[in-house]
Amino acid sequence: MNKIPFMKLSGAGNDFVIINNLNETLDSNDPTFDNFVTKVCQRRMSVGADGILLVEQGGDVDFRMRYFNADGGEVETCGNGARCISKFAFLNGIVSEKMRFLTNAGIYESEIVGDNVKVGMSDPEDIRINVPLQLKDGIHNVGFANSGVPHVVFFVDDLEGTDVFDLGQQTRYHENFKPTGTNANFIRIHSSQQIDIRTYERGVEDETLACGTGSIASAVVSAALGKVKSPVSVKTASGITLKIHFDIENEQPENVYLEGDARVIFAGELTSEAWDY
Repeated sequence: MNKIPFMKLSGAGNDFVIINNLNETLDSNDPTFDNFVTKVCQRRMSVGADGILLVEQGGDVDFRMRYFNADGGEVETCGNGARCISKFAFLNGIVSEKMRFLTNAGIYESEIVGDNVKVGMSDPEDIRINVPLQLKDGIHNVGFANSGVPHVVFFVDDLEGTDVFDLGQQTRYHENFKPTGTNANFIRIHSSQQIDIRTYERGVEDETLACGTGSIASAVVSAALGKVKSPVSVKTASGITLKIHFDIENEQPENVYLEGDARVIFAGELTSEAWDY
């Protein structure tokens, strides 16, 4: 029976199966790898997770991060995943407290800070505000930012009463964001340095308990509207707060950092029965 060592980590409620693939135990470029991912990520049938993270060779950086959503598709990056893979690499002796690693969205710098991890993310791009978005219930004025992956931002007063799944699904598959789709965030402003958030994530195709890149997008869009200023505390649906640090230069955000927890839930070995069913 084949066995693959792994750890499961959670970052603000996003959970990930993380595997050291420096020795290429897994062929992540195999066309059938998506089946492995979907099977392992299926809750109740296997380990269950929002996605799989792989530590791979990265050339002149410490390692390369590969991220596959629960639907098997590889995406550019994941903010909570970046913190979790940093913690994994540190705990497994791959790196020291400070590290540089490659993602499909660029090179990140990360640091272990006590129980938290602080990651320098790529600068958000294509920031738009007051964008009319036609959905079934009418037109919504939304914001948009690509913080490594695309995110739409809705401003709502009744966050708890918002139908995140329905509105999120409509937005994710909206013709304005074809062919790759987008994530959808619903936020409530508490103060100039605090917001609450709920997120519908593409690839997971449901609401998740947290989204790091969504928190960044929401913070910088809110800043562009003059509603918040750095650092912004973002309370996620899990109840855990992420902190977003950034500078504004020529009306554009830069030097963006995502800080928050990265908790080891358990470590073990995947047997072939985790994906062969």
